[in-house]
Amino acid sequence: MDDISSFARTLTKLERLMAKLDMAVSNTRCMFGVKNMELTYDVSLRVAELMEKAVLVARALPAYTGAPDAAMMVAKQTASVVPVEIGFTDEGWFSLRMPMLLPKKEHGSADYIRSILFPEMQRFFHNQAPCRFKDCVLIYRHVYSRDRPERQRRDHDNIEINMVSDIVALYTMLDDAPSRCRHYYCSAESDSERTEVYVVPSEEFIQWYSQEKDFPANGPALSEFAPKQSQKDM
Repeated sequence: MDDISSFARTLTKLERLMAKLDMAVSNTRCMFGVKNMELTYDVSLRVAELMEKAVLVARALPAYTGAPDAAMMVAKQTASVVPVEIGFTDEGWFSLRMPMLLPKKEHGSADYIRSILFPEMQRFFHNQAPCRFKDCVLIYRHVYSRDRPERQRRDHDNIEINMVSDIVALYTMLDDAPSRCRHYYCSAESDSERTEVYVVPSEEFIQWYSQEKDFPANGPALSEFAPKQSQKDM
């Protein structure tokens, strides 16, 4: 009975979110139709926020049916729809790539990011021990589509990164205290939008910085295991 009640409440919540989403999409179409791109941007952000909330609620629905493998199947679906690339560069730097931009602070849902990233990190490190960089720089490279107007690109201090940082630190750092982990943020352009995260030993940051402008369009190649010569730095 509990599962039935929970399913009913969750389904009702999803229906309400979808109604709000439908209205937000209509408003976006209206603003775009009159070529008011500033308002189009504002209402399209609302669409993105409601969509993320609706996705989170929709993912909870299968579990309330009582199916024992619901969580596993939802996780598999998420991995197939939103693929996350994880690995090590040729230099031995840890990196991950998500095919999305992170939400602005106080907009969208950081829980959505956690539900994507955390299971993928668990899977990646299932057959190998977490790497432990002792003194490092945590780098966020926000990659924007070339056709996105400059004014629609976010200030680095207005992007929600805390949840991603916590998950990355859990698997890749000996200590994420300020004295052991520094942060660096930058933006780039490409054909598609994504977020790239790197964990680089502090003494190699200048090398990463000098190479970044020449990164391939899809980012550096990633391997499942760190090169042998780099493991001494962890």
